[in-house]
Amino acid sequence: MTTSKYFEKCFITVGTTRFDLLCNEIVSSPVLQALKRSGCKNITFQIGKSKMDPGDYDLDGIKLHCYRFKDSIENDIKNSDFVISHAGAGSVLEVLNACKPLLVVVNEDLMDNHQLELAEQMQVDGHLFYCTCDTLVCTLDQMDFSLLKPLEKANPTHFLQSMNRLLNIQN
Repeated sequence: MTTSKYFEKCFITVGTTRFDLLCNEIVSSPVLQALKRSGCKNITFQIGKSKMDPGDYDLDGIKLHCYRFKDSIENDIKNSDFVISHAGAGSVLEVLNACKPLLVVVNEDLMDNHQLELAEQMQVDGHLFYCTCDTLVCTLDQMDFSLLKPLEKANPTHFLQSMNRLLNIQN
């Protein structure tokens, strides 16, 4: 991985559904070795409804803490150096709003793959990297988080001005 620093703590989330393919890939030796090359030593892994068992593991020299659900993943995001996430809009925006480097893994098994469209556009805009489970190792080895730019904070001023005009409200 080409980066300006090592990333020791990784948070991975599959969201609230099943993404068994990503869970299986993450614990595969090639992916763990790619993560180690980036400096990863600890992974916190939100596995959702996937077949993987929650618990604490030590795989290929990386400590892995797996759990199904929490009320909020905000602290896991905040405490990580980078995040690997499914391509759900809520997760993507939560990570980008926390200003964390993000790699999105698209679930190609989804019927209407709006997640692919979101991931592609956000990568084109320079906010994240995306891949599939098949290209995860290659992407981990080649991505450079220093090339990413933060997501601009929402500015409701223009929306409010338009609504005021539409509703004919005077300030």
